[in-house]
Amino acid sequence: MGSRAGRKQRWCTQTLTPLMEGPDPEMQEEGNKKESSWEAIREWFRTQKGLSATNFSMSVYGNIPAKRQDLRLLLGVLGCPLAPIPLVNHPIHHIRVKDIPIETSTAHYIIQQYLAASGCLKQQKCAKNMYATGSVKMICCETEISSGKNVKSLGTRSGESGCFVVWQMLPGMWSLELVVGDNNVIAGSDGKTIWRHTSWLGTHAAKGPQRPLRRIIQGLDPKTTASLFAKAQCLGEKRIGDDECFVLKVCADRAAVMERNEGPAEVIRHVLYGYFCQKSGLLIYLEDSHLTRVQSQENDIFYSETTIGSSIGDYRDVDGVLIAHQGRSIATIFRVGELSVQHSRTRMEEIWRIDDVVFNVPGLSMDSFIPPADILDNVHSPSI
Repeated sequence: MGSRAGRKQRWCTQTLTPLMEGPDPEMQEEGNKKESSWEAIREWFRTQKGLSATNFSMSVYGNIPAKRQDLRLLLGVLGCPLAPIPLVNHPIHHIRVKDIPIETSTAHYIIQQYLAASGCLKQQKCAKNMYATGSVKMICCETEISSGKNVKSLGTRSGESGCFVVWQMLPGMWSLELVVGDNNVIAGSDGKTIWRHTSWLGTHAAKGPQRPLRRIIQGLDPKTTASLFAKAQCLGEKRIGDDECFVLKVCADRAAVMERNEGPAEVIRHVLYGYFCQKSGLLIYLEDSHLTRVQSQENDIFYSETTIGSSIGDYRDVDGVLIAHQGRSIATIFRVGELSVQHSRTRMEEIWRIDDVVFNVPGLSMDSFIPPADILDNVHSPSI
């Protein structure tokens, strides 16, 4: 963390645009930044349509090799996605279950079992902060494009390995550094502002309420995970692999979703599902799906639904708390035009492993989570 100040000075100051949770590939040369991240997704959609009618063997989008472009798309989706639901202020165990629907009270009971199984209820002291390191393997995109009768497959299953570091300090402060190949993603939150910096798009701020990093709720922080399901409903049971699970569902409320709208992109819904093993009580599968409506420069309208499903396992005891140490996430992006029979489905994958977890790191303070200078200048500048 001692190198943060030096790293900030190397970042380029530029107009801030919203942090996208969908794909955000750069379609131009690296020196030519787009004015808006959503311009990239429009261009990528147009390119997808064009590829269905051309020879893909060229393997180049503009002047950027397809393999690098696919990796950037993958990092834009799986690098640092946020959880759908803002954090609640009250502890999950203080929620009253009297006179509430049976689906909600059942979900509350399942979450209590999860907290007990993970060891959180018997903790003498709450951890003030956390540090985790891990490794990832990103497997690039495979895209199917359908134009009615014909289906064309594009891309290959090529992989890149990398590593990441996550820091967290309650409430709501976190930092992530992820490096895969020659690309890096740096993101963080000081509890008020969420931001992201990539080596190909620069620095961007997130709109909407404060939400935790999805990577943290994939078995790294059971208490934060439990708080996201404070208003969940139990949908019933489902088998995941060899395990019978209870399925909980929680939706982001409409007001929180609307705060995330920007320009041509309108987020319609964002839903989170948790699958809790009946035998162990632990979370073994997490899935979220969000649907976005985007209008192109030619006034074409298309819908993009991004679904990320994460298998979570290898729980190990760390200072009395069971922490998941490995997993696999598969993201699927489904796009369809409002007035077109053509649609595309892109699939990408991440295999991750946690190498080290430490609680209550000495010397970690709020100053470690200060956003980049250009983010702060934009937030504190007077409106024109």
